[in-house]
Amino acid sequence: MFTTLGPLLYRHRWTVIGAWALLWAVSLGLLLRGGAMTTGHIRNLEAERAEAAVTRVTGHPPGNTFVVIFQSDTLDPEDTPFGDAMNRALAPLRSDPRVAAIQTLDSAPAAIAMALENPAQHAALALVTVAGTEKQALAAYPALRAKLHSSTLRVTCTGKLPFTHDLDHTLEVDLLRAELLSMPLALLVLLWVFRTLVAALLPVLVGGLAVVGGIGVVTALSRSMDIAQYTVNVCSLIGLGVAIDYSLFMVSRYREELQRGRSFDAALAETVRTAGKVVAFSGAAVGTGLCGLLFFSHSYLSAMGLGGAIVMALAALAALTFLPALFAVLGPRIHALRLPGLARRNPGPSAFWHPVAMWVMQRPVWVLVPTLAALLCMGIPFLHLRMARADVRVLEPSVEARAGYDLLSRDFPALAGTRHVIAVKFPGPALTAARVGAAWDLSRRIAKIPGVRTVQSLVDDPNHPDMSRAAFQDLLIHPPPMFAKQLAEAEALTVKGGELLMYVTQDAPSESEAARAVVRAIRADRAVGDGALEVGGETAQDVDATAFILSRAPRAVALVVSVSLVVLFLLLGSVLLPIKAVLMNVVSIAGSFGALVWVFQEGHLFVQHPRPIEPSLPVLLFCVIFGLSMDYEVLMLSRMKEAYAERGDNTAAVALGLERSAGLITSAAAIMVAVFGAFALARVVVVQAVGFGMALAVALDATLVRVLLVPATMRLLGRANWWAPRALLSLRAALGGSPSPNEKAPPPAD
Repeated sequence: MFTTLGPLLYRHRWTVIGAWALLWAVSLGLLLRGGAMTTGHIRNLEAERAEAAVTRVTGHPPGNTFVVIFQSDTLDPEDTPFGDAMNRALAPLRSDPRVAAIQTLDSAPAAIAMALENPAQHAALALVTVAGTEKQALAAYPALRAKLHSSTLRVTCTGKLPFTHDLDHTLEVDLLRAELLSMPLALLVLLWVFRTLVAALLPVLVGGLAVVGGIGVVTALSRSMDIAQYTVNVCSLIGLGVAIDYSLFMVSRYREELQRGRSFDAALAETVRTAGKVVAFSGAAVGTGLCGLLFFSHSYLSAMGLGGAIVMALAALAALTFLPALFAVLGPRIHALRLPGLARRNPGPSAFWHPVAMWVMQRPVWVLVPTLAALLCMGIPFLHLRMARADVRVLEPSVEARAGYDLLSRDFPALAGTRHVIAVKFPGPALTAARVGAAWDLSRRIAKIPGVRTVQSLVDDPNHPDMSRAAFQDLLIHPPPMFAKQLAEAEALTVKGGELLMYVTQDAPSESEAARAVVRAIRADRAVGDGALEVGGETAQDVDATAFILSRAPRAVALVVSVSLVVLFLLLGSVLLPIKAVLMNVVSIAGSFGALVWVFQEGHLFVQHPRPIEPSLPVLLFCVIFGLSMDYEVLMLSRMKEAYAERGDNTAAVALGLERSAGLITSAAAIMVAVFGAFALARVVVVQAVGFGMALAVALDATLVRVLLVPATMRLLGRANWWAPRALLSLRAALGGSPSPNEKAPPPAD
């Protein structure tokens, strides 16, 4: 296939370029049309079912209500000027059909009205509920927020809608800034590698093409799928890095073939046959890693895996087709615009890498043991991993939604504290004597759990905490006229048909072990008379999301590892080398994961507000980094395989393969680190962690692993590196694989 692809691309170069230009135009149109991103959901979790019960009872999703904080330096919220200023600010929203309800101190039910003002801090709250689904409410929020302003009071908004909106905006700015930073950095590395502007621009062009195409498709998919906002950032990060990486391999090999005296068409054909094959196998490895995320069905992770696989496929396809077509069009102009002052590169063995290779070959044990120990020590912090879903605290304190959360935590701690929702489902109407009694029993049982501050429900009256079970049964079944209105308001918020809601508050942070202990304790006894309960809320979401990911992670890891083993065997015809490659990748990933926990969870280096790791982050990074590590493994081992087939000397082959590939690998890694490092400068912690984790993993992989661990291990294994059973070799040959080096090589010297 790769033998015939090069000549075919040379003949039809303009057709190929035209097809890619059309794809780019369509993708740009999809991108400009926009999408409908979300914060990311995992469907069918218990916490999600509890949230759905809240929607059925109250008539709107709980996330559709946002908090408006009004502040003054001098005015008291109970004073008339403060109230008048609040009403003037809220007036445009009261007449807006997109607003379902507004609750303030004057209009809120008595149960929550007392918590909506803080005279000591000169602050008061309004609760604004937006009509429609979550996506409709999110689309309406910017226009509603624009109507909220006051010349007298400071106005700050927080809640799920402001968080989602501000996160989306911050991610867009971060994406633009990261690409404006990473593109010039990548171009500088490419100029250093190629010494000519035209050759250096080609990988950047391919990277931009792949990213625009991938993000355009992902944006279009977000209209019909649940796709988290930072999926776009992750796709851009992966697509840009990998596309430039693959293009670097192709351009380097093409220029190498030209330097050997081949004609332009012959050099193109040889480049596609050799480097193109490496790109295809590497793309399969990276794509397989991303497809591991498809095991997390009914979640935003599967959509992220799909988006990543799409941009990955476009990157590999562009490097295999669009780039060779450009080679054919450019001809000798690929050497144009040589930069003055830069010496011509020597196409022979590197003066630096040859002594490094020989040094490693002469002392493999002394290289292997300390390097392996260093990576394993780096991975130790990962043993203390704690996970929690991203919330408003992943934003910088200067962003409005985060600033509002901080104000709420300071001035209204009762509303900002951890809140669990209990959704009780009865087979019939909830307000019968027996079921009211069962709810009373449940409330008192929950109140005794260590860490619980309050239980808020129909069977809890903060003004009469000693009210008996029988008194509540009589009050709710036969309400006296004087309490009828108050009870009707409370029932509208907590009861509908056979469903009843309770809210549990505590002071511990939502991601803390104390909060999780409360969730587990409530779930330990689900019986509520003839009904049953489900627990929702932020902490329950963390518990359920973590359990969901951990339950599916083994299958995803097994798929990624097993397919990688098969791909490497088909490429190399060896049994041990694929196993060795997997083990090296695991060691490299362990080191980067440990550093990730040390920085972001434990709060070192540039992290001022440490927090648990987003549950999806380890599995996302594993699937991506494992594939990217195979990228360099394929390049290095394919060169070593060529040398071993020529010479039959394992030591010489490993040293020669390292010489020929190490410079290219470090250059490619420098580009990856530049791209990923630019994303590590994002203002959203999740994207920071992804960029940092990938940059560190690539740096470790291209230096300690590929330059030291891999050659030292192969030196110790000797001829066993290239061994495989005849049955497997026969199967490989039947699938079109080239002969194993051991089948062609003379007896080895070592």
